[in-house]
Amino acid sequence: MLVQGIHHVCIKCKSDELEKVRDFYSGILGLPEVRSWGRDRTEGLMFDTGAGLIEVFTNAGEKLPQGAVRHFALCTNDVDGCVEAVRNAGYTVTVEPKDVVIPSQAPFPARVAFVIGPVGEEIEFFCER
Repeated sequence: MLVQGIHHVCIKCKSDELEKVRDFYSGILGLPEVRSWGRDRTEGLMFDTGAGLIEVFTNAGEKLPQGAVRHFALCTNDVDGCVEAVRNAGYTVTVEPKDVVIPSQAPFPARVAFVIGPVGEEIEFFCER
């Protein structure tokens, strides 16, 4: 197999949004910041999800449309806890936690929820059952 998994997901923000992004991923969700770069370490950074990285660049010139990437999913054992933390921090929950069964061969049960992150990114919290 040539591909072993997802290395990272990239989001862009404006430089004045970086602290809000850092607070969301590190402060609210508890992801460790593993590296940063650029002048005063404010041009980009990476958070470790435990199963890949979230890379953030601060070179978004204007508000970016969602584009071809619909959302990214963060694996968790506590979908409800993630949603509670995000909601308590004032962020929008677009799909409340719910149990679903993806109709595949074999059926794939999961608990999911969707939220909007600090710079408009759509995030799914995903727990395999």
